[in-house]
Amino acid sequence: MDIFSKIAAGEIPSYKCAENDKFYAFLDINPLAEGHTLVIPRREVDYFFDLEDEELAEYQVFAKRVAAAIKKAFPCKKVAQVVLGLEVPHAHIHLIPMNSEADVDFRKKKLSLTPEQFEEIAEKIRKAF
Repeated sequence: MDIFSKIAAGEIPSYKCAENDKFYAFLDINPLAEGHTLVIPRREVDYFFDLEDEELAEYQVFAKRVAAAIKKAFPCKKVAQVVLGLEVPHAHIHLIPMNSEADVDFRKKKLSLTPEQFEEIAEKIRKAF
């Protein structure tokens, strides 16, 4: 079981934003912005495009609902969707509130937030979801 599966199963703590029986959304612990959320399928699959067509469609619809909650909780021009990352062999979508493309530069310094701040951010998204 990979680290993201352990997070979705509750074996590793996370700041949960939304979930259903197939997908799980939680705050990125190295966020580019407040509200930066990861959305994962509960089923372990490494490569985003290896998901079955129906599963991929459901994944996108779930991510769309999470993005709408993020936008409501953290007003911004758009919520970026980024699919990248080789560190964890588990498909994941980054949802990041943005007002400019510079807000989605993964080379920039990440935010340093307290556990209380993370929980407050996750709660805002949960309420909006």
